[in-house]
Amino acid sequence: MIPRAALDILLSSAKAMPILVLMGPRQSGKTTLAKLAFPDYTYVTLSNRDTQHFAEEDPRAFLQQYNDRVIIDEAQMAPSLFSYLQELVDQDDTPGRFILTGSQNFLLMEQVSQSLAGRVALHKLLPLSLYELSQVNALDESVDAVMWEGAYPRVHAQSLQPGQWYADYITTYLERDVRSLKQISDLSSFQRFLRMCAARSGQILNLSSLANDCGIAVNTAKSWLSVLEASFIVHLLQPYYNNFNKRLMKSPKLYFYDTGLICSLLNIQTPEQLSTHHLRGELFETLIVNECMKFRFNRGQPQNTYYWRDKTGHEIDMLIDSAGCLGNVEIKSSHTMQSSFVKNLKWFSENMSVEHTSSVVYAGDADQHRSDVKVYSWRNVYTLFKEISS
Repeated sequence: MIPRAALDILLSSAKAMPILVLMGPRQSGKTTLAKLAFPDYTYVTLSNRDTQHFAEEDPRAFLQQYNDRVIIDEAQMAPSLFSYLQELVDQDDTPGRFILTGSQNFLLMEQVSQSLAGRVALHKLLPLSLYELSQVNALDESVDAVMWEGAYPRVHAQSLQPGQWYADYITTYLERDVRSLKQISDLSSFQRFLRMCAARSGQILNLSSLANDCGIAVNTAKSWLSVLEASFIVHLLQPYYNNFNKRLMKSPKLYFYDTGLICSLLNIQTPEQLSTHHLRGELFETLIVNECMKFRFNRGQPQNTYYWRDKTGHEIDMLIDSAGCLGNVEIKSSHTMQSSFVKNLKWFSENMSVEHTSSVVYAGDADQHRSDVKVYSWRNVYTLFKEISS
């Protein structure tokens, strides 16, 4: 097993709250981590149909059978459980009684907010971070190979062929979630929509354009996008416009949680194909934005990442809001640092009266500390995020 950086925060949370909820994409390592963190707990999964029906039809008896100190996997599949969990922890709020995991964000959060508010510690586990891979010497020398392989634990732990694994992942997991979240009969149209979304990762979301390219209604595109969000396939990065004028872009950016999945959807079959692909810059940006989210989530901290763009074309790829000080980060997929990379950072410094720092992340190997900006290799983004958060 590849050690996970979130282990410490999970153990700490289980000592403070009666219920711990661990959410994230399918196959991101939630079950493995939960079993490792709580080896003495009974494990039960609601992916098993009989167990799910038992939990739904007689939740009181189900919970009495397992009592506490139990890991309930895919807990969102039995919504009836949550009101009974509330009753149990109201009677006895001993920390660490129940560990719940789930891979459907909206369904799980709906049940938690309705029944378990104030009784639960919430954590998200994404696929492996660059830092986690580096700790076991599993980080490839080539950034293109890293993006192509993606970050799902099973691919690395078992040295699987990424192209085939991701194709199976889409079929086995995503389509199952699609059927459970939305009754989408035309899966071929949804697959086309998914591929169109993959081609837009790292770009500002334009629902009308996306719907038009897929031949579907805007409301359908919005509904299907919510399915991808609920399954932890995509997320939206919101624009930052606090304390600024109104001449700013206010549409979110669309990102996939994993670059390997994007490569599979775009039929990029080798790292060499990726190195010359016209979307390589967007995939590199996706990689770095996701690394920031993993850094935060693995510490039990909420997302504090945005992007900034005004209507005259000035843009900062990533703004990290840390106690009112903005960490402005430009993300460039070039292997060589160029002076043009700091143009927007300099414009921001000269025209915006807000406390901030300026950094560049690029696809090269050497860090540079210049007079007006710090330059970080993609390998060292953990250091960058740690410095901004400190």
